[in-house]
Amino acid sequence: MAAKLMLVAALATAGLAQADTVACHITYGGETRIVEARPVDSPYGVEPTAIGSFFLFRIVFRQQPADLAGIKLYTYADRDSGPVIVHQANHAYPPARASAHGFSGLNFVYEPVRDGELQYWCELRKGAGK
Repeated sequence: MAAKLMLVAALATAGLAQADTVACHITYGGETRIVEARPVDSPYGVEPTAIGSFFLFRIVFRQQPADLAGIKLYTYADRDSGPVIVHQANHAYPPARASAHGFSGLNFVYEPVRDGELQYWCELRKGAGK
């Protein structure tokens, strides 16, 4: 029984290692970082990533069901009263042909209060994984 469970766990891990991921290259305050997301079944549990002290960036990557498949990118201003959406982009899955700045193109998002700028572009990494 233990050997069977180990085989199932190994196969599941192998499958996860080969899953597509969305990798977004985010530049803010002179620093560039990559935020990566795996496919999810439901968008409701996807938490945003803090970028600097003002922005939150959220990637919702769904492969199934086919009618809901897509990549949604959200940027929020993290205000004292709670997050406020300042930018949203929707992309089909699988995404259209990639350019020099991935499937999303280069995007610019501006802080509504401090006048700072966040830039990002996203790519699909086939069979990638952590």
